[in-house]
Amino acid sequence: MKVNEVKAKAAVPEIVLEITSKSEVREFANDRGSGKVCSAAGKDETGEIKLTFWNEQCAQFNEGDKVKIENGWCGEYQGERQLGTGKFGKIEKIEE
Repeated sequence: MKVNEVKAKAAVPEIVLEITSKSEVREFANDRGSGKVCSAAGKDETGEIKLTFWNEQCAQFNEGDKVKIENGWCGEYQGERQLGTGKFGKIEKIEE
């Protein structure tokens, strides 16, 4: 799948992206628990999309890394698509 094919509120079976930016890690706490979260951006040849990293993912990936997301989920926040692994997905660093 490519960035220009990703739809909000839909599954993303597989996508490969280069991380172009990453924000500071923030801590959160709510009624479902607590942890860490950080925002990032990823791109391929068709465009750029926001990424969300949770907990240990925040330290695993950095600007310039190529990553593959499998069984991901694209949510929407304030009108912007945000791609993450969701409950059942996985993300890994790849070499190309």
